[in-house]
Amino acid sequence: MSNPGQPEIKRGDKGTVVLRAQRALRRTPDLSVEVDGDFGPDTEAGVKRFQKGAGLDDDGIVGKDTWEALPNGGPMPLLKAGSKGDVVRDLQEVLAAGADSGDWPSPGEADGDFGAETKKSVEGFQKWGKVDADGIVGDKTWAVPLHATNSTLETAVGLDWADD
Repeated sequence: MSNPGQPEIKRGDKGTVVLRAQRALRRTPDLSVEVDGDFGPDTEAGVKRFQKGAGLDDDGIVGKDTWEALPNGGPMPLLKAGSKGDVVRDLQEVLAAGADSGDWPSPGEADGDFGAETKKSVEGFQKWGKVDADGIVGDKTWAVPLHATNSTLETAVGLDWADD
């Protein structure tokens, strides 16, 4: 199970468990669901669409069966200046590909080290994606849709980096 031990949630709920459900829905992929931690009408509609497509009772409530059917809703890692590793390298590769079309500045060499050039590239990507340009890659930045159909930054980098 990719979402073990999650409580039932429904419209009106807020918090980290709602963020997990919203991330999971976006990974189905349903890019109409915003990752904001507020289980409002758009999240409820997304849950109902997913449930109907999965052959579940489309009641808009994320209970045991829906959690089991959803992909992993765990967060992607928070990346910022000083972060290092393969996930940073993968991020740099995706940003470099977009920089080639002039949408944002290049992060430089994909070396797995989140330095000044990567921060500038992330800030440019964030401006392009119309999210806060703080140079930190968190939920809002991971969720930015790319040019490719049904693709986001997180799916382009690789969902294998999502935390359980």
